Amino acid sequence: MTAARRVLLRPITMGLLLQSLFLLLLFLLGSCLHPAAAFPKGCYTSEEEGLKTFRCSNAQLTEVPRDIPNDTNKLYLDSNQISFLPRDAFRDLPFLLELDLSHNAIARVESGAFQGLAEHLHSLDLSSNRLVSVSKDAFGNLKAKVNLSNNPWLCDCRLQELIRVVELAADSSGGIVCDSSTQEEHVGKAFLQVIANTDFCNVYKKTTDIAMLVTMFGWFAMVISYLVYYVRQNQEDARRHLEYLKSLPSKQRRSEESSTISTVV
Repeated sequence: MTAARRVLLRPITMGLLLQSLFLLLLFLLGSCLHPAAAFPKGCYTSEEEGLKTFRCSNAQLTEVPRDIPNDTNKLYLDSNQISFLPRDAFRDLPFLLELDLSHNAIARVESGAFQGLAEHLHSLDLSSNRLVSVSKDAFGNLKAKVNLSNNPWLCDCRLQELIRVVELAADSSGGIVCDSSTQEEHVGKAFLQVIANTDFCNVYKKTTDIAMLVTMFGWFAMVISYLVYYVRQNQEDARRHLEYLKSLPSKQRRSEESSTISTVV
């Protein structure tokens, strides 16, 4: 190869080399930065004790973030402003073992919010939120140990049914306190202590039965009143009709007498 040809090829080779390096750099930057860029500010992934962890603690979140890596084992969403857990909020996290939702503003948990977590999740922290009443159906068939402490609970049959279907985390039961109650004397007391002597669902059933009896008695009284009115009204109509029938022969007799007198005259 001549010197002139080498001189001509050198810029072309250098340009191709630089272009390849530039494309490689873009690929590497894209691979490294893209996942992080999809996460909300303050969220990051890490590995703790061999478990893949996704942390969004104190990240000013108002809802459960999307695009959480589906191989996450531990998810921390604590200390945010999340107020609502919709259905299927964690559906795409089949390997999730621990879920921390403590210190938020959660006031409503939709039925099916934890759908898909029943088989693997073993720890669920909902402490220090704004839960007043939650249906037992919201937890489905979860086998996780659940922390429900430090919420403004309404102590009633619904909470009693919820406590029966979930397994409470150790040392958390004392933190489930009646902020309000269907019975005023229970306010401020630990719920498990209250239900040791009170069956809210039985009281509710008795109240419902009494209400049904009162309603049935009311309907029965209305029916009886109507029947009495109907009978009296018919009796009055029958009396008038009878008097009318009694009056008919008398008028006919008078008419015949008048006719006889005029003939004689």
